[in-house]
Amino acid sequence: MDYSIGTLVLFPAVAVAAPVLVRAADRWVAIPLVVFEILLGLVLGPAMLGWIVPDDLMAFFSDFGLAMLFFLAGNEIDFRAIRGRPLSRAVIGWMISLAAGIGIAALLAPDLAAAGFIGIALTSTALGTIMPVLRDSGDLRTPFGITVIAIGAVGEFGPLLAISLFLSGRSPLTAALVLVAFAVIAGAAIWFAAHGAGRRLHRIITATLHTSGQFGVRLVVLVLVALVALSVELDLDMLLGAFTAGVLYRLILSGAPERDVEVIEGKVEALGFGFLVPIFFIATGVTFDLEALVTDIRTLVLLPVFLVLFLLVRGLPSMLAAPRGSSRLDLAATALFGATGLPIIVAVTAIGVDRGELASGTAAALVGAGMLSVLLFPLIALALHRRSTDAASRRADEEHVPAEG
Repeated sequence: MDYSIGTLVLFPAVAVAAPVLVRAADRWVAIPLVVFEILLGLVLGPAMLGWIVPDDLMAFFSDFGLAMLFFLAGNEIDFRAIRGRPLSRAVIGWMISLAAGIGIAALLAPDLAAAGFIGIALTSTALGTIMPVLRDSGDLRTPFGITVIAIGAVGEFGPLLAISLFLSGRSPLTAALVLVAFAVIAGAAIWFAAHGAGRRLHRIITATLHTSGQFGVRLVVLVLVALVALSVELDLDMLLGAFTAGVLYRLILSGAPERDVEVIEGKVEALGFGFLVPIFFIATGVTFDLEALVTDIRTLVLLPVFLVLFLLVRGLPSMLAAPRGSSRLDLAATALFGATGLPIIVAVTAIGVDRGELASGTAAALVGAGMLSVLLFPLIALALHRRSTDAASRRADEEHVPAEG
């Protein structure tokens, strides 16, 4: 395997430096952690300083980090909390995004094949990216956070299905049959887990929580790798398997003692956000094709165009799922979170470039716009949501102030 000692050292160095920079910047403005991870990767990668050189080891751990990101996203979703209005409105919003994305992409792309890749990329929402932001801000369990989670869940799962159906290289009928086969196998595992099969494992998980056995963490790796391997074997996108694995593992843990679940989730988050996930975001910056973006003025112009399209195609329809009575600021914040996308964009453009159906410059513009959406949209959305929350608090205080005299 081809790898360099410098890369081995610099990746954990960047991973350590990023949260330190977040804390330093927090005195003035709350910047999401992934912003620094991507920017530091870009600065240290071949596009600028060249201190980190992409290699086989980085590619392996980056793919594993991306899979873990989707696993954590699937594991974090509480379907009981988002069912009903948030989920149904999010589905309607995504279907509008899909129709608008394909339609607009058909006007921009040179052919229908490229339009398919661009259109699906425009419909994605980076749930795995925005969930840590919501968690760090304390909004994960609020009505606003639940809405954003529903939007993100549909905005990741929907494009994954679209990739498997329309970008797999098979006929739509064959792709649908393969997808059904995956759904049957995964659905059977989910059914058994939901109907108590997972409870037989709780005793082993509890007994090894603080031993070298660490059965719960090892089970995470097994479930993740098994479903990723199944999706790869069926020639589906591996992220579909990773996302489903997260849902399955959450069901396996359902019914376990709450304290044990908290310990296990802490360990899994430590493995993901402490080790694997940062590698994906740093590698995204390292491997970004800056030269393809800046050498052609037409390609460079596409970057802000795609950024605006994320807002129009994905952000505006996401507002349908906003809680009733949401302020204008919260509606805007919902749109910005819905328009935040990167992992799906990276996956879709990589497939398109590999097949020769998407120009590398267009792919770089899409990924660059996705990076900017991750850098800017959550930051602006949090600021708007905090202003809305502060305004609501002031109104509530004024209503409870006793009248003079």
